[in-house]
Amino acid sequence: MPGAAEAGDHFGSSLRLRDINGNGRADLAVGAFGEDVLPNGYDDGAAWVLRGATTGLTSTYATAFNATDFDYPVVDGRRFAATTPGEFVADLKAIKSRTDAVPYYTNFKDGWPLTAWSNDIGSVTCDAEANDKLAGPVSPWKRGGELSTIDSLLYDIVEGDLSEKDPSTTNWESSKGMIAQGKVATMHLGSWAITQMRDAAEKAGTDPDDIGFMPFPAQKDGTYCAVLASDYQQAVNVHSDEKVAARAWIDWFTEKSGFSAKEGAVPALKSAAMPSTLKDFVDNDVTFLERSEAKTGDVNSIDNAAEIGLTKPDYRQKLVDTARGAQKGNLDDFFADLDKRWNEAAESAGS
Repeated sequence: MPGAAEAGDHFGSSLRLRDINGNGRADLAVGAFGEDVLPNGYDDGAAWVLRGATTGLTSTYATAFNATDFDYPVVDGRRFAATTPGEFVADLKAIKSRTDAVPYYTNFKDGWPLTAWSNDIGSVTCDAEANDKLAGPVSPWKRGGELSTIDSLLYDIVEGDLSEKDPSTTNWESSKGMIAQGKVATMHLGSWAITQMRDAAEKAGTDPDDIGFMPFPAQKDGTYCAVLASDYQQAVNVHSDEKVAARAWIDWFTEKSGFSAKEGAVPALKSAAMPSTLKDFVDNDVTFLERSEAKTGDVNSIDNAAEIGLTKPDYRQKLVDTARGAQKGNLDDFFADLDKRWNEAAESAGS
């Protein structure tokens, strides 16, 4: 057989029997979507043909093919498939039709993973100030807006029966093993979760590199954007008697602790390299936007007064229940109610 077997090749991921050379004997085409072709390639994909003989299949004269053999460009590195919410939903439908995996796992019961969707505010329009622009009676869920696009995707996934059958039975800790073993295809989480999922893959005896990470499926002028939010915020107390020691600890944590690499976070130190877990983002030229916090206080005040909870799971749990028919209503009415409550709260705050 041409080539050498490597971990992650997924040799046999697709099979097709056909008399390719017309000699009356069936030949076998074997696909390996994880085969690396280019020097720095990742999952470029390739196929092998085993010839049919009088005694059956034989590896003699076996031939290997990849896209470069047909003058078709192979992109160096792994690429994101979906550039729009609609394409992402189509991908989930393909997963459902071709595999036994749950296409999308909501982690509904634990609740807090649903708040990750709010971290996409700004990614849709590539606007670092998108969250600030919610500070007013702006109907955040109007058609075409950031939150309308974000929450419509979640609704469409659930309504399309592309998530678990009973969201009340989801379990966060169990979901790690499920995605590691291919029982779940996708979840919505931050980059901090990559290392946990890859650790789960190692424990399950599967390939950690099968765990990928992609931005929200939307582009602005052909570019993906990802909004950065702070993890730990650190400072030196102006009243401290140990300012030098405190500053030294912050410098150590920022420059030498290895925290960002271990946790899959974008390093605070601008000269530091991105962690390996974000290689796909770097390879795909994802634009990182540091979220503006200029009006976060105003936005939070409106959110609390409207009793919606952008950083809480409640309203998205109701969205999921509406999408699956467990609660009366439809998406348009659901968004209209959110906009009404938001605008009334904003107007009251400004009066």
